Amino acid sequence: MIHIAVDIGASSGRLVLGKMENGKLVIEEIHRFANGFTTQNETCFWDIDHLLNEILKGLESAKKLGYDHCTLGIDTWGTDYVLLDDNGHRVQEVFSYRDKRTENTIEKVTRTLPKEIIYQKTGIQFLSFNTLYQLYEEDIKNLKVTRNVMTVPDYLGYCLTGKKVTEVTSASSMQLLNVNTKKFDEELLNLIALSKDQFPPFANPGERLGKLMKERFSTFDLPNTEVIIVASHDTASAIVGSPGNGEKWAYISSGTWSLLGIESDKPIVNELALKNNYTNEWGAYGTYRFLKNIIGMWVIQEVRRHLKEDYNFEQFVYEAEKIKVCRQFINFNDKRFLNPENMIQEIQQYCRETNQEIPHTVGELANCIFTNMSIIYAMSIRQIEEITGKSIEQLHIVGGGAKNEFVNQLTADLSGKTIYAGPTEATAIGNILVQMISGNEISDLQTARQLIEHSFLIKKYEPKEKIESSSLIEKFKQAISMKEECK
Repeated sequence: MIHIAVDIGASSGRLVLGKMENGKLVIEEIHRFANGFTTQNETCFWDIDHLLNEILKGLESAKKLGYDHCTLGIDTWGTDYVLLDDNGHRVQEVFSYRDKRTENTIEKVTRTLPKEIIYQKTGIQFLSFNTLYQLYEEDIKNLKVTRNVMTVPDYLGYCLTGKKVTEVTSASSMQLLNVNTKKFDEELLNLIALSKDQFPPFANPGERLGKLMKERFSTFDLPNTEVIIVASHDTASAIVGSPGNGEKWAYISSGTWSLLGIESDKPIVNELALKNNYTNEWGAYGTYRFLKNIIGMWVIQEVRRHLKEDYNFEQFVYEAEKIKVCRQFINFNDKRFLNPENMIQEIQQYCRETNQEIPHTVGELANCIFTNMSIIYAMSIRQIEEITGKSIEQLHIVGGGAKNEFVNQLTADLSGKTIYAGPTEATAIGNILVQMISGNEISDLQTARQLIEHSFLIKKYEPKEKIESSSLIEKFKQAISMKEECK
């Protein structure tokens, strides 16, 4: 059977075909397209119709390759939502999480319901763009005519099949589900003037959504396609596609964002987890994604966008390696780096405000970004060990960021952990593996991960430089603390 992963991120999307050959999983990208939010009247929106059209073009490519039958799963980023009216039509365009309307919404909401209570209810970390805060800022007129609230991947699945569901791995990142009852929390829904009836019924990865309604898309020559519900939050799919084994491993799903955490069989909701802003999003097959959102390759992507000359990411790494590490300490999780007008100027201004050396060259900028990412990774691993009381021996870096050898090695040196980098296509692989488990081609998640190890190149990095990580982390903390005091 042929399986197709629709994997859409904030800057691009693709359709990846997967099949078994000689006992290995073989994947092939058959269609790629650009994605990105547009700004209208200073408001950021996604072009959802463009995404749907590109999915259909990708399926048409599969048909041209000779595949008349396939399954298909969809994963995208989380937190953003689609409002549908009684006729199943969009009430408005879809806001991007990088829109500035929620910059101060956490403070508004927590004046009514304290952070401690929200965290005890949901176990979800506090991020300004969580769906809870986006819907809090939504126009009440739109909510009054809303029949259904759907996540982006669920909406795309609805467009293809006519079936509405709320897939749990995406839904959990909304900060609206109660981690104890595993239902929508009534008190949180009251804050945003919605009811649980406005959300379609829950569905789990591996369930069948339905057949592609080819008659709706008569201008496309499409294969017979059955849509499978996968782990539709792209991080959840990436974790399925991570080849970790046992209990002493952690992961970083490294792309536009870096999601660093562990796979747990139960939520971890305590004071230390709240203090360090860790989240308990639901994963595939009854697991939890205990992790922290860390700003990722978005920073270097934005630097690249504002450079006069075009640099690819291998060139950024090459230039970064020429510069001595740790010349600046910057908290890239500060909301000022979420969507600034000019990332280069924002970094330089941060350094100016904190009396640090200002990076100017491409190498200095890249080194500054990569070094601070690695420090934050090392700090976060220590935090997880402290919160859980368990030691981590291996860190699996998957996704596009796994290609960054500078960050991989520096993270190994700073954390003292063995790093395994790859596969780079973990999200698409995880998407495909859920489809294969659903079709009984693979028995379970453990077998799927053994297949990953057997099928894809994974590079190992051992700590080799004697870096005084405790001293560096302390300097980082002091720099951030001084910056907070200046505010």
